[in-house]
Amino acid sequence: MSRTTTALVVPELNGKFELKQIYLDEIQPDEVLVEIHASGICHTDLSCANGTLPCAPNAVLGHEGAGVVLKTGSAVSTVSPGDKVLLSFSHCESCSSCTSSHPSYCQTFNDRNFGGSRPPCPSTGQTPRSSPSAMLTGPNGSPIHSSFFGQSSFAKHTLVHRSSVVKVPSDTDLALYAPMGCGMQTGAGAVLNSLRVTPGSSIAVFGVGSVGMASVMAAAFSKCKTIIAVDLQPSRLELAKKLGATHGVIGSDKDVVEQIRRIAGTNGVNYAVDCTGVPAVVRIMIDSLGTLGRAATVGAPGPGKTVAVDIMEQLTFGKEYVGCCEGDSLPSEFIPFLIEKHAKGEFPMEEFIQFYDVKEYEQAIEDSKSGKVIKAVLKWDSIQ
Repeated sequence: MSRTTTALVVPELNGKFELKQIYLDEIQPDEVLVEIHASGICHTDLSCANGTLPCAPNAVLGHEGAGVVLKTGSAVSTVSPGDKVLLSFSHCESCSSCTSSHPSYCQTFNDRNFGGSRPPCPSTGQTPRSSPSAMLTGPNGSPIHSSFFGQSSFAKHTLVHRSSVVKVPSDTDLALYAPMGCGMQTGAGAVLNSLRVTPGSSIAVFGVGSVGMASVMAAAFSKCKTIIAVDLQPSRLELAKKLGATHGVIGSDKDVVEQIRRIAGTNGVNYAVDCTGVPAVVRIMIDSLGTLGRAATVGAPGPGKTVAVDIMEQLTFGKEYVGCCEGDSLPSEFIPFLIEKHAKGEFPMEEFIQFYDVKEYEQAIEDSKSGKVIKAVLKWDSIQ
């Protein structure tokens, strides 16, 4: 029997959201019904809502959900009703990427990020819906698009693919840890998994929003000697220094590369990560690498964006430039690891999180776009 719930819906690709009543589909064997307590707002949500990234109208977005399990499908064994869970990206669990501990590069659910239809689950043969799907209430019965990262967690209740669910202890602060599902593990994973930084090394982090701050904190507890934050906002550079950066550089300066080289004391940094997705910044990041330097991109600019690479420079200096999706992490292991780091005071994400009631979503989104807040989290307590 279907049920109704409240969700933030994107009726048109104009960047605007609306709180609406929707129908929730029947649970399938590989799904978990979750009551959402908090949802982090990621810039990927906003970019999909305005059409910068691929998305369909009438979509329920949200991919940093946290809540409590209400019901499980017959093929779910990892969680039970009453469990607290954090939600991350879905993956098929059986392709070569998934079985080699690289599920963010899943070869089966590779369209999960943007609410597209997905192929049948290899284990059950059924097509995962990851609700809210089905219909909007009202005379028109407009179809709703979901399957966003397997969770579509901008909703009071949602049906989540089992691979998206990470069980956490009963005393977990769900609102605080909601951003673990994407932003925090992406930034930290870029440093730890994709770049594989070493103690005593140097790293430059381009763009210190929430993802960049996570990169800075991961570099700090990894004992990088020189951590250079690059951003347009001086206030963010100051916060980055509080969280572990040793230096800050204004990104609009004409001599960013020269400044980074002077700070590194050599021809460039050992590692670098771009969290902006801006092609011009990616070019500067690559230029800032020293001999045998390795750089990773986590910022998503949208399809078709390119950057020129000096092939002889890459060859001569042995530079590497790689992509990084979701921090190349295995959420079931990496999220508990980051929670443990937070408990030890080594990952103080509370320094840049601001909470909003879900009914204040317009203000939360505006504050996120303007940069007034680094990470906005919506709390669903006021919705029954």
